[in-house]
Amino acid sequence: MPILRPLTGLAMLRRPALLTCATLLCACALTQPSPAPTPLLPAEAVRALAPEGVLRASINLGNPVLASRDAATGALKGVSVDLAQELGRQLGVPVELKAVDAAGKSVEVVRAGQADVGFFAIDPVRGEGVAFTAAYVVIEGAYLVRSDSPLTANAQVDRPGTTVVVGKGSAYDLFLTREIKQATLVRAPTSPQVVDEFLARKLDVAAGVRQQLEADARRVPGVRLLPGRFMVIEQAMGVPAGRPPLARATLHAFVERMKASGFVAAALKRHGIEGAAVADPAPPR
Repeated sequence: MPILRPLTGLAMLRRPALLTCATLLCACALTQPSPAPTPLLPAEAVRALAPEGVLRASINLGNPVLASRDAATGALKGVSVDLAQELGRQLGVPVELKAVDAAGKSVEVVRAGQADVGFFAIDPVRGEGVAFTAAYVVIEGAYLVRSDSPLTANAQVDRPGTTVVVGKGSAYDLFLTREIKQATLVRAPTSPQVVDEFLARKLDVAAGVRQQLEADARRVPGVRLLPGRFMVIEQAMGVPAGRPPLARATLHAFVERMKASGFVAAALKRHGIEGAAVADPAPPR
């Protein structure tokens, strides 16, 4: 049987020294800064999309299909957040997320050059000052009414005396402003406030993104969605219109790669988004 002997003398001195060295090595490994990401895109494209060396992305929290905050941590999450982070990775630059609570504010941030990219519903009014890619996701606009409302179809909404509340500056606000001829539009400050405004002011119809209205219908009693949809909303990325053509072309190509690779589909699934679909491929620009 082997005899166990206590450490004495030089061995006792060596042991803490060895432990100290090991501890220092571990500490060095933990505090070593991570290497800068290697750009996957040409330097010219990096300068065109992120001229300040940081990709500033406007994130619209007014559309839950695109982005939201984690209830536990407050961190931003969603399809648009994933796309912004992936674009930054491919450009080899850090990403700065600029959260806003309404689509109109997101447009203003990009138009003013305070963000390099944003995520928007494609609309000709927004096209003034923002250059869009093709759509990466399509979602539905729907109507919500009270359970005892006489309205049973979308076609019945545009009638004299009917009041419809929308989120100010949203894609469906812009669409309904053009299309509604007889009903009266009322604007809530943001899309998530539409149903609360609808209830508080006793309005006839709430218009919005289907996913938001479905969530509201689970939250408050006595309401229902009208069947079908009144519009299809195409969600795209965009850059300030004054950026060089290379910025638009690079962003458009990025969106097409993300659709074709399954990245967008995986993000929709990961974040539990239903009722939204990956947009069809688009030709090069």
